[in-house]
Amino acid sequence: MTVPIPAPRGLMARFLDVIEKAGNRLPDPAALFALLMLAVWGLSWVLSGISFEAIDPRSGEPIRVLNLLSGDSLTAFMANMVKVFLGFAPLGVVLVAMLGLGVAEHSGFINAGLRRALGVTPKALLTPALVAVAVLSHVAVDAGYVLVIPLGGVIFYAAGRHPLAGIAAAFCGVSGGFSATLFIPSSLDPMLAGFTQSAAHILDPAVVVNPLNNWIFTTASTFLIVAIGWFVTDRIVEPRLQAMVVDGNTDDLPKMEPLNPSEARGLRWALGAMVVAALLFAASLVPEASPWRAAAEAVPEGSHPLLVAAAPVMQSIVALIFVFFLLPGVVYGYVAGSFKSHRDVIAAMSKSMAGMGYYIVIAFFIAQFLAGFNGSGLGTLMAVEGADFLKGLGLPMWLTIIGLIAMTAIVNLFIGSASAKWALLAPIMVPLMMQLGVSPDLTQAAYRVGDSMTTILTPLMPYFPLIVVFCQRYVTGAGIGTLVSIMVPYSIALSLLWTLLLLAFWGLGIPLGIGASYAYPAG
Repeated sequence: MTVPIPAPRGLMARFLDVIEKAGNRLPDPAALFALLMLAVWGLSWVLSGISFEAIDPRSGEPIRVLNLLSGDSLTAFMANMVKVFLGFAPLGVVLVAMLGLGVAEHSGFINAGLRRALGVTPKALLTPALVAVAVLSHVAVDAGYVLVIPLGGVIFYAAGRHPLAGIAAAFCGVSGGFSATLFIPSSLDPMLAGFTQSAAHILDPAVVVNPLNNWIFTTASTFLIVAIGWFVTDRIVEPRLQAMVVDGNTDDLPKMEPLNPSEARGLRWALGAMVVAALLFAASLVPEASPWRAAAEAVPEGSHPLLVAAAPVMQSIVALIFVFFLLPGVVYGYVAGSFKSHRDVIAAMSKSMAGMGYYIVIAFFIAQFLAGFNGSGLGTLMAVEGADFLKGLGLPMWLTIIGLIAMTAIVNLFIGSASAKWALLAPIMVPLMMQLGVSPDLTQAAYRVGDSMTTILTPLMPYFPLIVVFCQRYVTGAGIGTLVSIMVPYSIALSLLWTLLLLAFWGLGIPLGIGASYAYPAG
C-alpha cells in the first residue's frame, strides 16, 4: 500500500515555490554569462562619460570607465577572444585534473575504494563513516552524487535502518560538504584560487593566491561536517522518518556487493602504488637543494621555501592531483582487468573529457565576461564605492563576513555551479573586501561556507531530481517536498555551525591555509 508523503506546508512551501519558479526563469548558466557580458558593455557605455571622484588605489587617479562599445574596444574584443579563452586559468585546472580523475573513475578504482571503506565500517559508526566518505568523494567531482548517495540508501537499508536517512546523510556529505576536504586537495581548490587571484588583480596585480590558501580551514571543516551529519541524521532525521513506510520494490535496488577477488587485488595494488609514490614524493621534498623548493630570494622572512606561492611544488598542485589519481587508476585497471591495454587508459581520459563539454562552453562565456568586467573599470568602481558605503555603515567585521556568507547562500539557491557562482561574485566581492582590509583568502573562505549551506535545498541543483528518484526507489510517494523537508535540518545546522567555525578561525587568528592571511595588505 502506498503511503502518501505530505509536502511541507505554509510559509516554507510558499518560499520553496518562489525559489523554484524564479530559478526556472533564469537562463542557462552559459547564456546567463553571455547576457551579463552584454550588460557590462551597455553599462560601460552609459558610465564612460561620467567623471567619478572615487580614486583608483592602483594609480591614485580618479576611476575612469572604459566604453566597451567603442570601435577600438570592439575590435580588441574580437582580436583577443581566443587569447582570453585560452588564458582562462580555471579551464586548464579543471581539464588537467579531470584527465587523472577520469582514469581513476573509469577504471573502477574510486568505486572499489568507496565500497571497501563502507563495507568494513562497524554498524555503530555507519553514519559518520558514510558522511566522511561522501565528503571525500567530491575529489572525483560528480562521483559522490551518482555513487555514494544511492549506496547510502543501500547500506542503511541493509543495516535495518531507514534508507532515506542514508540518502540524506550522504547528500549532506557530498553536497553540503562540497567545500570541505580532508588533507588531500581537490581540483576545486586551485580552480577557486584562480578566480580569486584574477578578482584581486582588479585592485592589486601583485596579489598571488596560493592554491592551498583555505586548506587548513577546509580540512577542519570536514570534521565539522561529519559531526553535523552524524548528529542530525541519528537524532533528528531518522527518528522522524520512522513513520514513513518503505513501499518500493527493493528487489530491483542496487546491491552493496563486496569486492570480488580481482577488484580486491586491484585495490591493494593501487593503494600500494599510491603509498609508494607518496613516500618517494615526500622524500624528494626533504633535501635543502630540492628542486621543489623556491629560490632563497623568493622566500619572505619567516616563510618556508616549500610553502610560498613561488615554490614549484605549490605551482604543481594540479599536476600532482593528475598524477596521484592517474597512477592508482592505471594500476587498478590492469590488475583488476578493467584495462587491457593503453588504449583503455586513453579511452578513460576521453570519456572524462567528453563529460566536460558543457563546462568548456560555460568557461568560454565566463572568460569573456570577466575580461570585459575587469578591463572596463567597473569592478574597481564597484569595489571602491561599495567599500566606502560599507565603511559608512560602520558594521563590525564579523557581521560583514556573515553578510558575505548569507549573500552567497542566497545566490546558491539559483545557481548550482560552484565555479559559475564564484566567477560571478569574485570580481565584485574580492576587491570590495580588500578595500575594507579583508584578504582575498578570507573572502574566498566565506564564499566556500555559503556555497555549501543551501545547495541541498534547491531543486535547481542539477543532481536534485536524481536524488528524488533515489528516494522514490524506497518510498514511492517521495517528491521534491519530501527531500527538501528532510534536508532542512542539515542546512540550518551547516549555516550556523560552519559560520561560527569560520568566525572562530578569524577571531583566534588560526591560519586558513598555506600562504593565507586575514588582512589586506598581507603582513
